Amino acid sequence: MVLYYLLTFIYVMVCTLLLLVILLQQGKGDIAAAFGGGSSQSAFGARAGATVLSKATAVLAALFMISALALAIIGQRGPGSVISGSAPPRPVSAPKTPAPIGSTPAPGSPAPTKPAPTTPAPATPAPK
Repeated sequence: MVLYYLLTFIYVMVCTLLLLVILLQQGKGDIAAAFGGGSSQSAFGARAGATVLSKATAVLAALFMISALALAIIGQRGPGSVISGSAPPRPVSAPKTPAPIGSTPAPGSPAPTKPAPTTPAPATPAPK
């Protein structure tokens, strides 16, 4: 879990630095650059700044992609928990007792069958 938070912090820092490095770079399509006015506005000089900033952009972009991929892989496993590794407890079942005749069955249970009405056997044989 600590690794996830550390990697998230690094990811945010890389994103911020990448944004700043990209914004520091000089645009190539400026009309002033065509007449030689672009070199005076660069902080690192005419050519040296472009190579340092472009290398920094490439390194930060690679770190951005690697850390995003690592966060996605760690996030696939889901949040860690102390309880997540144990099996859920088994429900306690009550002993089964027959339902009294004439009661309504519980929802989802099969309908109870009523016993056939019994007639008492005659004590004497029936006349022919």
